[in-house]
Amino acid sequence: MDLKLKDKVALVTGTGSQIGYGKAIALTLAEEGCDIISADIDFEGAKKTATAVETLGRKALAVKVDVTERAEVDDMVQQALAKFGKIDILVNNAGASIQKPFMEMTKADWDFNINVNLYGQMNVAQAVLTHMIPRHYGRIINVSGGQGFPTISIYGAAKAGVVAFSQALAREVTHLGVIVNVVTPGLAKTGLTVNAPPEFLDDLIQHSSILKRFCTPEDMAPVVAFLASDVCSYMVGQCVNLGGS
Repeated sequence: MDLKLKDKVALVTGTGSQIGYGKAIALTLAEEGCDIISADIDFEGAKKTATAVETLGRKALAVKVDVTERAEVDDMVQQALAKFGKIDILVNNAGASIQKPFMEMTKADWDFNINVNLYGQMNVAQAVLTHMIPRHYGRIINVSGGQGFPTISIYGAAKAGVVAFSQALAREVTHLGVIVNVVTPGLAKTGLTVNAPPEFLDDLIQHSSILKRFCTPEDMAPVVAFLASDVCSYMVGQCVNLGGS
């Protein structure tokens, strides 16, 4: 199937981790013909992903950004527009988690989880929409997940907020030419879980996945590519839950 993504420009946040979803999404979109803005607070990681995109024959720009800082987000968008002239697709993938039992968490821990995982996505979406709406075209794919898992309760709460935010945003901007959807990937061996005890993860897998296995970046990336494409023209404001529960 031709996803009609050739020569689209995609901004993907959270591309710094070399084992995470962001890199796989960026490479899959590049394979489908997109040029990529690879954005992460980990600039060295973002540059590695950008280099991998370029080896596929597409253009890439690496940007260092803290999504909780609106000035940095606005600067990222301006850098992207200066290089490519447009942003067709936003994949709001950046995320981070402080993992502790709820009763051990401080207000600072709560703020970190909510600022990165909810406010961060809101910052980037608003900055990119400022460009997409006048063009009457855009695709936004926000990333949720983490609900119901112990030790990441506030992370999960922030990500649940992403779903509600996305569903409302879709109703606001669809008539302006921008389609918004959400993907909730399953539990994966990414940077968020790399230090978790194996027995803890195995127990979660048995209770959280119909498939009884980890989600992989390669499971996630094609779904995002479809949602980013012009082929996906009728699915709006939906949350795609990978792997079931």
